Amino acid sequence: MNEADAIDLVRNAIWAIIVGSAPAVVPAMVVGVAIALLQALTQVQEVTLTFIPKILAILVMIIIAAPFIGSEIYALTALVYGRIENGF
Repeated sequence: MNEADAIDLVRNAIWAIIVGSAPAVVPAMVVGVAIALLQALTQVQEVTLTFIPKILAILVMIIIAAPFIGSEIYALTALVYGRIENGF
């Protein structure tokens, strides 16, 4: 294993983390901005108002995107095991 192989594995791992976490991060951002806008328009500054909708949005999106997230993790695992099997 040389430096190029190590950098390639790290790059693939970071990309898998970004792609795997995106289904949870994007709905949290959208719901957070929507609630912040609602709070700014109505001047209701309740801190706990953002937690429940964000948690529900993340939960629903993870349930929907679970096969996709699992396939990304599986692809990374297959890549790493394939490199170990072939001796990098």
